[in-house]
Amino acid sequence: MGMPDLLPEPPHSLDPVGRQQQERQAFDPDELADVLSRYDLGRIEQIRVYPYGSRQAPKVRITTSTGRFLLKRRAPGRDDPRRVAFAHGLLLYLADRGYPVSPPIRCRAGGDSLLAINGRIYELFAYVRGDRDDGSPASAAAAGEALGSLNRLLFDHRLSAGLKAGPLVGSYHAAAAVGEKLQLVPAAVAAFDPGTDRGGLQRVSASLLRAYRQAAQRAGEAGFAGWPKGIIHGDWHPGNLLYADGRVVAVLDFDSARLEPRVADVANAALQFSMRYGSSADPRTWPPDLDFQRFRSLLCGVDRTTARIIEPDELLAIPWLMIEALVVESIVPIAATGSFGGMCGLRFLEMAQAKADFIARRAKELAGSLKG
Repeated sequence: MGMPDLLPEPPHSLDPVGRQQQERQAFDPDELADVLSRYDLGRIEQIRVYPYGSRQAPKVRITTSTGRFLLKRRAPGRDDPRRVAFAHGLLLYLADRGYPVSPPIRCRAGGDSLLAINGRIYELFAYVRGDRDDGSPASAAAAGEALGSLNRLLFDHRLSAGLKAGPLVGSYHAAAAVGEKLQLVPAAVAAFDPGTDRGGLQRVSASLLRAYRQAAQRAGEAGFAGWPKGIIHGDWHPGNLLYADGRVVAVLDFDSARLEPRVADVANAALQFSMRYGSSADPRTWPPDLDFQRFRSLLCGVDRTTARIIEPDELLAIPWLMIEALVVESIVPIAATGSFGGMCGLRFLEMAQAKADFIARRAKELAGSLKG
């Protein structure tokens, strides 16, 4: 089975709001003044830290005499100008068609929407007010409808300049780099927590690698490699959606947009919206099962609004792709830091193993959730 070498940057979306403990990056006052001077915003009345999203990408909410805005500095590793330009083009394309996004604002005097200063990339957007996901089946259904609508708009769309620039690479499916990342996990976790049970860490790492490879094989057998590719969002999770009156009013963060079969987006969304978390800071105590109502509501929402219905072979692949997404999103930050959102890497991986085991056991039931 051929496996690509590259993984998409993980969105850390499996970490429930409020659990991340790492220090959030901030703007330097002189840096902020320099950046804001490049835009026509009117009189600045208030600037407040916007504490959401990647901690490596500082954001502030700005209130001015002309409106409210959100300024963002791209995180290291996500500041490739080609990728930023592609995402901006995508946002403008979607905004022109009435899709709920906030397109980037250009610098003064007809400048570009991508602002580069001293090797750093900045973006400014109109601020969109909205509510966060409330954990209900209705919110999951609305998220599915928004994802299906996005698929309908992008299924045959090609931004040729962005594609030629080559930023759209990587997949969590069948990636050879997963094994390499897992080899880095024991040393990283031991550095984070010297008292970690290294034998247990080796066992759970080996178990997750087996689960990942089995899942990749099953998704491949369903036909993943032969399905048409289109531009997908690449990071569809509750933290990237804003709601009002029961519908999605803003889809955020197109940093991970890339070319893949649409089911890669659908499966990751199904995982993110069906995850169940406990109240404990120890992830091993979280429920091992999924929220089946949210899972089914999201898929039904996608099916109602997408360019084409979710086919039976795609449904067969979804549970296995969910396992692949779960493993990738768990191990990449742990291999780098030894932890996930400040939680011990071993404990988080044990939770991921329990979730993967549950999905594998219930794969047939999950795949059949839309039949009839």
